[in-house]
Amino acid sequence: MPSLNDDLHAASAADLERRIMDLALARTGARHGAIFLWDPKRRGLAIGFHVVEGMVVPMPETVLEERSERPNGVAMHVFRTNRSYRVDDSRDDPHYAPYFLDVRSIAAVPISYQRRAIGVLSVSAREPRAFEEHHLLELEALAASAAKFLRRAQLYWASQRAGRPLLVKGMSPEWLEVERRIERVASTDSPVLVCGESGTGKELVANAIHFNSARVAQPFVTVNCAAIPETMLESILFGHVRGAFTGATVDKIGELQKADHGTLFLDELGEMPMSMQPKLLRAVEYGEVQPLGSNRAPAHVDVRIVAATNRDLPAMVREGQFRDDLYYRLGVMTLELPPLRTYRAAIEVLAHVFRERAVERHRKDVRRISSSALAALLSYEWPGNVRELKNAIEHAVILADGDVLDVEHLPRSIAEPVPAAAPKPRAKRQTLAQLRDEWVAPFEARYLTGLLAEVGGSVRRAASEAGVDAVTMYRLLKKRKIRFGRALR
Repeated sequence: MPSLNDDLHAASAADLERRIMDLALARTGARHGAIFLWDPKRRGLAIGFHVVEGMVVPMPETVLEERSERPNGVAMHVFRTNRSYRVDDSRDDPHYAPYFLDVRSIAAVPISYQRRAIGVLSVSAREPRAFEEHHLLELEALAASAAKFLRRAQLYWASQRAGRPLLVKGMSPEWLEVERRIERVASTDSPVLVCGESGTGKELVANAIHFNSARVAQPFVTVNCAAIPETMLESILFGHVRGAFTGATVDKIGELQKADHGTLFLDELGEMPMSMQPKLLRAVEYGEVQPLGSNRAPAHVDVRIVAATNRDLPAMVREGQFRDDLYYRLGVMTLELPPLRTYRAAIEVLAHVFRERAVERHRKDVRRISSSALAALLSYEWPGNVRELKNAIEHAVILADGDVLDVEHLPRSIAEPVPAAAPKPRAKRQTLAQLRDEWVAPFEARYLTGLLAEVGGSVRRAASEAGVDAVTMYRLLKKRKIRFGRALR
């Protein structure tokens, strides 16, 4: 049976931290963890690998720096002292500072290379007193075994952080299947068709395919078929020669040739006019590119096509609005991206990811999302999917005037959803479900009120005690009009 060292020797730098983090979580029973590696250029601890509630959350731009005006955080304390540290309850700890989600327990150990700390291995939990001394010993042994490999990762990522696609992984079973297919198809040259509603992350997936392919050092070129007039699309894709049409005063290289040896991302493929589709099919099949107005032999290119659409292409094929041969050629591998409403449990983590990015971009100091704002996010339907969530969080970060993102900072459509129209009076008797709900309501409200009081207002702890997930608990509290979070204190 291979040893840990054998396993890590065989791993690439990209897989290295994942394997170490998986072991750390398994040995401590935690669902949150991070590997911090010192970045000498940015003079801080960079988050190399980050897991929250079982989801892999990349944060390559986030660096923990030393500050004089408030605690620097447990990871920085462990790094500076080169000693392990355990937090039983973060509310009483002098070094604790939240960097993503508030947690109550932490176990952190230094990653030492040649007797000097190069980083920190940390796990955390939302419950107090989740870790004991033997968990620190397990992490210390793991950090010692992995130190030389993490030194390799530290040197690698110091030069490679820019340009990594920021794809949160493990958000739902449907996303796990998408991620599995990305891993399988990325190393090939096969065309990929990415389908899904608007805002589900199709371009991000296309970037991930390119980044994980052998073409990563070559161009990634994007063409939005819906944003270019039909009369110009052929020239944009294939180029033109001087004099091909009025205004063509110079030769122009098309996007297919610009993407030679790289990847061409065709967004909104369903909007491509039928007249263009045969020429695109020939480029895909044979790599032939004929500039508009040229009488020369076609140029040859080596381009990998990734296309995306929110249209129902099979229906368009049946109705004669899209060529079946092009559809089958581009759809060798099809990825169906799920809408955000189907994986609401990931909304909190995604909201914090977008908060971190907006904070970095706008130089704000918004470190938390209030319970009321989170409840509003969880109860919204998100017709614009992940893109709408990202824009809503950026909107709120810009408006926030303190360190807490609250419900009043969110867009009005989310903070104050339009109530459903009142049903017309009906002479019919109530249904059994309506009668049952009326009877249960006062008992359920009394139970939830008492439960919240017992757990100090923590909705997540209340959900755990009640044996339901957090999303269900938020819905129950709103349904029974029970105050929670800041309003409870």
